Amino acid sequence: MELTVWGIITALFVGLIVGALGRLVVPGRQPMPIWLHMLIGVGAALLGTVIARASGFAETAGIDWRELMLQVLLAAVAVALVSGVGRRRGVTHR
Repeated sequence: MELTVWGIITALFVGLIVGALGRLVVPGRQPMPIWLHMLIGVGAALLGTVIARASGFAETAGIDWRELMLQVLLAAVAVALVSGVGRRRGVTHR
């Protein structure tokens, strides 16, 4: 896989969307700023891509819906974990 500037920009854009979708998938209110959701989304998008490529299902033409769903699932899990850690520590956000 060749890493290009356009590929990095695309990964960041997809990560922002994945972070927003991850926030919507987790029920309830998450006491986290939106920038943290987006950062989690970028990480989930990158991790999801690595897992999809290692599993062999990231080599499709067009949008790979399985890879995208994996990325959203990873983002939702990460959002739930991070917001749960904040609640246990007694962190309150307005």
